Amino acid sequence: MNHLQERDILFKRHPANPILTARAWPYVVNTIFNAGAARLADGAILLLCRAEDRRGVSHLCAARSKNGVDGWIIDPAPTLLPDPEKHAEETWGIEDPRITFLEGIGKYAVVYSSYSKLGPGVSLALTEDFRQFARFGQIMPPENKDAALLPKQIGSHWALIHRPVSPLGAHIWISYSPDLRHWGAHKPVILARRGSWWDSGRIGLSAPPIETPVGWLLIYHGVKETVSGKLYRVGLALLDRERPEVCLRRGDAWVFGPATDYERSGDVGNVVFPCGSILESDGDTLHLYYGAADTCIALATGSVKQMLKWLDQHGKDVNAGLE
Repeated sequence: MNHLQERDILFKRHPANPILTARAWPYVVNTIFNAGAARLADGAILLLCRAEDRRGVSHLCAARSKNGVDGWIIDPAPTLLPDPEKHAEETWGIEDPRITFLEGIGKYAVVYSSYSKLGPGVSLALTEDFRQFARFGQIMPPENKDAALLPKQIGSHWALIHRPVSPLGAHIWISYSPDLRHWGAHKPVILARRGSWWDSGRIGLSAPPIETPVGWLLIYHGVKETVSGKLYRVGLALLDRERPEVCLRRGDAWVFGPATDYERSGDVGNVVFPCGSILESDGDTLHLYYGAADTCIALATGSVKQMLKWLDQHGKDVNAGLE
């Protein structure tokens, strides 16, 4: 087994990669990347893509496919544009959506980064069809991003995974809300490590957490500062099913990182950045959609069972990320 195969044993890249680029877009954009993912009622796959225009300002645009690989039907105009007149927090664009179907409400929650002169914050919108959106506005102030909701309530509260930044670092936190508007009970879940670790610079949620019989599987990204710039890779952790503020296991090693030309070379090189995933009906096969080099969208496939097995073998027991 060669070095590339050893590194990427949990995630296999699709041979059609990259599956979406700016060349496919019906209007002029600079780059297409960092897409949230959802399975629609008719079985089709929707990617809500971050589209950066030639000013450098981002909006969101939907692409739909029957198989989630090709045959994409892309909205002819932006699906969700920044609305700085009503939402000043979106003055410099909206970015990096994560999509969760909320059980009990029957709507998709789109949690995205809203970017203003004060920095990136976390905003929320609900939709039933990805054509009409009910904006809740900013639910976490700057600097904060990399956020997603859990699909069901924990007790009587919704749970939001997010990544605030403070002088003490950029770590993964969880917060709770009774109504999706008012948030509290903020707790750290996983801390960025220090030193030469692959996730020593900062960490953040990748795709929304995946419920399993043994807990919430967390796919997260870590950033390492190198002499040639930032390096973005992906790791795994497991959160308690009933108390997701408790991290049960966290892998020391990263499991997926930039290796191909389209991941290493682009507007921002050496980046794999997942924002969405689709779990197949077998409850095991996971399709991970990720931005590559901040320039295009690619697809990798893995097994939830194998990820949990890997965490059993290679993960460490931790308590609330405070190892």
